[in-house]
Amino acid sequence: MESTSLHTARRMRALEPSATLAMAARAAALKAAGADVIDLSVGEPDFPTPEHICRAAEEAIRGGKTKYTPAAGIPQLRQAVAADYTRRTGLAVSPGQVVVSNGAKHSLHNVFTAVLDEGDEVIVPTPYWVSYAELIKLAGAKPVLLETRIEDDFKLRPEALRAAVTPRTRMLLLCSPSNPTGVVYTPDELGALADIAIEHDLAVVSDEIYDQLVYDGRESVSFPTLRPGLADRTVVVAGVSKTYSMTGWRIGWTIAPEPLSKAMGNLQSQETSNPCSISQHAAVAALTGPQECVARMLAAFEQRRDLVAARLRALPGVRIPEIGGAFYAFFDIREPLGRMKAGGIETSMQWCEALLERQQVALVAGSAFGAEGHVRMSFAASEATLAIGLDRIAAFLQTG
Repeated sequence: MESTSLHTARRMRALEPSATLAMAARAAALKAAGADVIDLSVGEPDFPTPEHICRAAEEAIRGGKTKYTPAAGIPQLRQAVAADYTRRTGLAVSPGQVVVSNGAKHSLHNVFTAVLDEGDEVIVPTPYWVSYAELIKLAGAKPVLLETRIEDDFKLRPEALRAAVTPRTRMLLLCSPSNPTGVVYTPDELGALADIAIEHDLAVVSDEIYDQLVYDGRESVSFPTLRPGLADRTVVVAGVSKTYSMTGWRIGWTIAPEPLSKAMGNLQSQETSNPCSISQHAAVAALTGPQECVARMLAAFEQRRDLVAARLRALPGVRIPEIGGAFYAFFDIREPLGRMKAGGIETSMQWCEALLERQQVALVAGSAFGAEGHVRMSFAASEATLAIGLDRIAAFLQTG
């Protein structure tokens, strides 16, 4: 008799796979088969991890730093995170407020699991990073996807936030600089949202993983610094992956009120124990060592931003918001889609599939980010690679 005991749980049946990783896998498969693919799907810096960080990892291995560590991270790294955040934002935090996890995605999971109860609502402005809604649902809560408009640079307006709050609303989730749009909120714009969060007693998760990748002299302000008392209701999520080109090292963290941090540390002790010991020592070197590497990568990203923004704005029917940070262009293809409808291309997913098939360029459909009719392009690639990719996108639009 066939067993039915290993059927998947209901929570898994509703879980969507990561669209960015799925597109990257398709691009990798085509490359392996010999295709000349330009993969601009994944948000991963193309620079090597800086040498002094790699040396610190090698020294940690030779020094025997290969055993279990405290679940919430080694004291040196928690201290380094607290000191770096305090120095850059002016808001004093202690090592006890820091929990180091296996990447920022794991950090978000810790927050949602530790804070949210069954049926709680979390307001998530769209477009949003692909994992937000799924991680919220895994915690038993409900993501409330609140649409923003390209005319507003995809920024959440205070009146829209106020109208979306219900008696079940527990949390607001923000990301600035934004993945996928690259927009950066001003302090005043964030302050208006902070006032509503305080008025309605909302918890806030501020994803600040791109906080050092901002352009044109903009200020990337940390959310809990905006108003007195915000630090008591805010969790900051960050990490080393984007700033120091350390995506595979898997080190992220949360900065939160100490009682919540203790709870998340207890949760992590049961789920994964500590993050990789070697990666933790490398992250200490990243935060406490020379920072010229960050400035060099930022300058290169800004040049690439200029190239991509200019080329995309020149394409007929394509619109993009002001890209103030991160390394993404999120562009509106609704007008080109209308012209391609007769050819059977009606959705952003179909558009991306056709682009990959006909021009061997991998992008991610906006539907994965809650914004149908748009597409995300990563510009974490060389200018030469980006130029080829943009030429192929232009050719695709001309022939579509």
